[in-house]
Amino acid sequence: MSEKNRDGKRMARERLAVEREKQKAADRRRRALIVGASVVCVLGLAAVIGVVAANAGKDKKSESSGPVVAPSGAQGKDSLAIPVGKDGAKATLTVWEDFRCPACRAFETAYRPTLHELVDSGKLRIEYHLATLIDGNLGGSGSRQAANAAACAQDAGKFRDFHDVLYENQPEETDDAFADSAKLIGLAGKVKGLDTPAFRTCVDGGTHNAWVVKSNQAFQAGRFSGTPTVLLDGKNIYQDQTMTPAKLKQLVEDANKR
Repeated sequence: MSEKNRDGKRMARERLAVEREKQKAADRRRRALIVGASVVCVLGLAAVIGVVAANAGKDKKSESSGPVVAPSGAQGKDSLAIPVGKDGAKATLTVWEDFRCPACRAFETAYRPTLHELVDSGKLRIEYHLATLIDGNLGGSGSRQAANAAACAQDAGKFRDFHDVLYENQPEETDDAFADSAKLIGLAGKVKGLDTPAFRTCVDGGTHNAWVVKSNQAFQAGRFSGTPTVLLDGKNIYQDQTMTPAKLKQLVEDANKR
């Protein structure tokens, strides 16, 4: 082998090693982002107890007045789960989320392509549960209003698309922009066929507000550590700091082999 060829192969190996280190570093940064963001919403949970106690009854009428109207197709206990994917999928992911929670946005940003792939292939079913953790922590009603709007989108058969749009356009945690129905209806325009008179009436009238309150009560009763809480077939995988989209995909693939 010529000296030139040896040098060329050595340089190729060195470039490959550098690329591998870059990928490892990117994976570490992504995990740190998700874990770091989760701290914000976990810390918020501790504040919720005090805030709710101090403000008990102040907004009770506006939040929970009227009947509990579950969105179309909701399943599970008290119809509090919004399902995405085939009922016969061998793996089930249970996700508790708050549309104002930055950790939830970090999770969705990192895992969304993998989740869509697994759902669309019929290997995974996701059950979304909506919480209002940030409303309780920082005040406002954006978590509840956004959750109601997402439930209205479920009525129209467009939950997943609108769910993704909400996270893609999530305001700063301290900005209660989602409390504005006009803002939510404007975002619905990004989902083909969602902005209809029926959807607008549902959002403006808070059709599912009492259902959202009941869902958040279930979140609190579950004594989860914060949002997002992500369970794969009942096992909390979000607390696993080694979890990556690739690892989650492998776990789902393994479940489908059994």
